[in-house]
Amino acid sequence: MFVGIDNGCSGGITILNEHAGVILHIKTPVKNCLKYTKAKAFFNRVDVIKMREAFLYAGVDSFCMIERPMVNPVRFNASVSAIRCLEATEILLEERQIPYQFIDSKEWQKVLLPSGLKGDELKRAAEQVCKRWFPKIDIVNADSMLIAEYCRRTKK
Repeated sequence: MFVGIDNGCSGGITILNEHAGVILHIKTPVKNCLKYTKAKAFFNRVDVIKMREAFLYAGVDSFCMIERPMVNPVRFNASVSAIRCLEATEILLEERQIPYQFIDSKEWQKVLLPSGLKGDELKRAAEQVCKRWFPKIDIVNADSMLIAEYCRRTKK
C-alpha cells in the first residue's frame, strides 16, 4: 500500500494499492477546539482517534510520503498549525510502524503535472489530473492522491 499525505488541518490522506486502486481517500480528520490562549478563540487540531482508524487501512507493507509542511515566520499561525498536524501524523505513523519520508511539493508536481504552472493553476491542474485518473472517486484532496500515486510509482 502507498500512503500520500497532504500535511495540515486542511490536507488529506490517500491510500492506494499496488494497482492504483483507491483504498482510502479522506480529508485530514480534525476537530475544532478551544484555543489554549487566554483570549476566546478556536482552532482545528487533528482528530487522533479518527486518524488512527484511517491508518488501519494501510497494510503491513505500506510506505508513506508526507508533503513537507510550510514553515514561514510571516505566516506564524499557519506554520504552527502545520507543524502540530505533522507531529500528530508522525506519532501515529510510528505507532503503526509505517515507514515514511518527507517530500517537497515541487518533486511530485514535476513528475505528475504539466510544467510551467504556478499558484492556483497547480491546484486546478491537480484536480483535473485526479478526475481523469480516478473518475469514480469523489476527490476531496487532489494533492494527497497525487502524492500517493507518486509514492506508488517510485516505491513499487
